Amino acid sequence: MNWSLRRAAAFALVASLSLLAPLLGRAAAAPFVLVAAAAAVVPEGRLFEVFSTPRDRREGRLLALVGFSLAAAGVGLLVPLFEVPVGVFVASVLVVGYGDLGRRLVLAARENRALSMVGFVVLGALAALAGQGVVASVGGQPVVAPTHVFLAASGALAAGILRSVFVGRDDPVVLVTVTLLLWLFAVLAPFADVPAATAWERVAVALVVTSGFGYVSYALDATSVAGMLTGVLLGLLAVVLGDYGWFVVLIAFFAIGSLTTKFRYDQKLERGVAEDNEGARGTGNVLGNSAAALVALLLYAAHAHVPLSDLAYQFAYAGAVATALADTLSSEVGGLFDTPRLVTTFERVEPGTDGAVTWQGELAGLAGAGLIAAICVAVFGFGLAGAGVVVAAGFVGMTADSVAGAVIEGGVVGNQAVNFLATLSGGIAGGALALLVGLA
Repeated sequence: MNWSLRRAAAFALVASLSLLAPLLGRAAAAPFVLVAAAAAVVPEGRLFEVFSTPRDRREGRLLALVGFSLAAAGVGLLVPLFEVPVGVFVASVLVVGYGDLGRRLVLAARENRALSMVGFVVLGALAALAGQGVVASVGGQPVVAPTHVFLAASGALAAGILRSVFVGRDDPVVLVTVTLLLWLFAVLAPFADVPAATAWERVAVALVVTSGFGYVSYALDATSVAGMLTGVLLGLLAVVLGDYGWFVVLIAFFAIGSLTTKFRYDQKLERGVAEDNEGARGTGNVLGNSAAALVALLLYAAHAHVPLSDLAYQFAYAGAVATALADTLSSEVGGLFDTPRLVTTFERVEPGTDGAVTWQGELAGLAGAGLIAAICVAVFGFGLAGAGVVVAAGFVGMTADSVAGAVIEGGVVGNQAVNFLATLSGGIAGGALALLVGLA
């Protein structure tokens, strides 16, 4: 066993201390406090060699183990202080601990970054599922439930995304973030009013279909590894927190947007208007175009606890996705033409200038918003007036993107932030227009 794999296995064993939580109750954090205290004073020796990272060896202290243990202790304190479910605590710690072991197991057999992240997600999810099963059995509950599978899969995907961005010493960031996300998902209780058979079907279909689309997108170089995991997570949330229709709307954007990005890519590359990384979308790009829709989805799932009706958030979701596709088509098609004008002054500018538009791109964008509207009519039953709201929201968001590109893009505010602001504008417009015309 190589050094990295041995260290990952040791951290997984430490993470397994979380399984004591259902027995310790309010003292769930205690084992990790003890580990952190012991690690802080471990001198050089066998244990130091097993747990140390290259940085630890330079510093002469087990900083990574102390950081991981303190983070686990911190989220453990949420159990008694804020009544975080014990299963959420256990699943979060095991996802991070065993996820990295899964990644190292794959790397020990084959140097493949994509496969290693699959190993992270798979083993992390299995460990989280097993941990929730232990908690449930202690409490006399069903050992395996649809909610357990959903939390395990979404936690592993979220941790995998974060792990692809951060390095090993950032385990505390990953652990705390995953815990907060799973806590939110547990509070939303997506299967509370759903028959068990329906819940199982939805989880199974969500995992199979989203994983399939994720694999295809990566195989076609439409996304990076991190982008693939992000897309799978968003698809899973769309199916579980919304329904199949929500997933269809989202996947339409990803599929059409990716194909359009690849369309005449060499020509766009020569003109300096092509997406980086050969058009493969990373986590930032995916979230920049989908984060506003995700917020609308979460608000829809929590509509009983927040103002406005569920339909308002459904229209906001549709408006955000319509904006994302409208903006993508406008940029990818419009970049092929030589007559761009700055949206704020209408003066002619070079292709690729931030905030530049062409009439061809604007028509393509409206067509994209119209396509999302048509899908919403089919899957949500919006009707003609609802379709008009979605198209209008897409146009508002697409225009907001162009204006933001001309006014604030560059320097601190990058393209991904502008995309988020645009889709947020489209989402707000969709919800507000639906309320204004009496559809929500």
